[in-house]
Amino acid sequence: MMSCFRVRNLQHPGPVSVALCSQKLTFRYCQPVFWKFGFKRDTMGAFLDKPKMEKYNSHGEGNNLRYGLSSMQGWRVEMEDAHTAVIGLPHGLDLWSFFAVYDGHAGSQVAKYCCEHLLEHITSNSDFQSALQEDPSVDSVKNGIRTGFLQIDEHMRTISEKKHGVDRSGSTAVGVMISPSHIYFINCGDSRGLLSRGGAVHFFTQDHKPSNPLEKERIQNAGGSVMIQRVNGSLAVSRALGDFDYKCVHGKGPTEQLVSPEPEVYAIERCEGEDEFIILACDGIWDVMANEELCDFVRSRLEVTDDLERVSNEIVDTCLYKGSRDNMSVVLICFPGAPKVSPEAVKREAELDKYLEARVEEIIKKQGDEGAPDLVHVMRTLASESIPNLPPGGELASKRSVIEAVYNKLNPYRSDDTDPDILFFRGFS
Repeated sequence: MMSCFRVRNLQHPGPVSVALCSQKLTFRYCQPVFWKFGFKRDTMGAFLDKPKMEKYNSHGEGNNLRYGLSSMQGWRVEMEDAHTAVIGLPHGLDLWSFFAVYDGHAGSQVAKYCCEHLLEHITSNSDFQSALQEDPSVDSVKNGIRTGFLQIDEHMRTISEKKHGVDRSGSTAVGVMISPSHIYFINCGDSRGLLSRGGAVHFFTQDHKPSNPLEKERIQNAGGSVMIQRVNGSLAVSRALGDFDYKCVHGKGPTEQLVSPEPEVYAIERCEGEDEFIILACDGIWDVMANEELCDFVRSRLEVTDDLERVSNEIVDTCLYKGSRDNMSVVLICFPGAPKVSPEAVKREAELDKYLEARVEEIIKKQGDEGAPDLVHVMRTLASESIPNLPPGGELASKRSVIEAVYNKLNPYRSDDTDPDILFFRGFS
């Protein structure tokens, strides 16, 4: 079986198609776009004048799973997110799968390296290997995953010191390792993963924030402080890979430092027929959508399309329109029990789109001789109305592309100073 994905070459920016062949439907993706070495910590909050909305997409299936992913640079000056998606793991774990999202900060080096090497550090370390000698116990698998994180963190520090001095970048990591019997959620930082089961949020990971009591205690025991909810007033996460400036306290082990590379690993027994989908996403998604909102939105989208790339794109776009100013990445993994396309839902969606198209035209025509209103005015007018059957969780923001398409069709010659992208993002967030 063959899978294809698109990469971008930094010297030759046109898209290149690469074919990966595997008998096990194995697919692996690592975000290659917009990496720039030497990114300084003081530019972490820098924004563009206009968001970059081009997306990286991919999808795959195997082991009775389907997945789709989407990532977008958004308002940030650099793209620092990365992903891994592997169906059919090495070392004889053909029926296991691994997915992860890495949210880099102060550079993309750590996120990039983890994307390419974390899985191997997990599956090849002695703790994980010994766990698989017989029937793997849940605790031994969890310990092997933890060991993999600690090993790759120390390995990256060693490489960095040998090559060019200590690398200052870091990355959160959220992932799932799916075995035939269990789902292992893995979290280090403030990206988040959740499981939808039986029509509701069944589980979600806990963000590692410096203000959390246990995290704050560790930080203070290492001689640090928590100011404005940040480690030493600077870093907004209390656990991460990399960030070696915060891992220099003598006499303290790696899990006792200001910033710890130790993941929390949760094991959940699979429930056939009830498990619906898993969402892994960076904080650019969770900043503007609550767990239940995103689950409701995904569920509603799966009732109108089985294209997981399309659903992932709608998540990213909706979060941008809701006001997220960060890089955004999401991986959606569906089990056989995920919602199926419903003819009734498809019909409601088509009727909603038709209604919105008609309303946009009415709003523009109502302006008459005064000229076409800008998109902000159109959106604000619609937001003040009670519109039935908007997607739950996404609401009007999730229909912005439909509204913009009609607006652009009716106003093909609008001037640059009324460009709806600029007007909308600056005036309607």
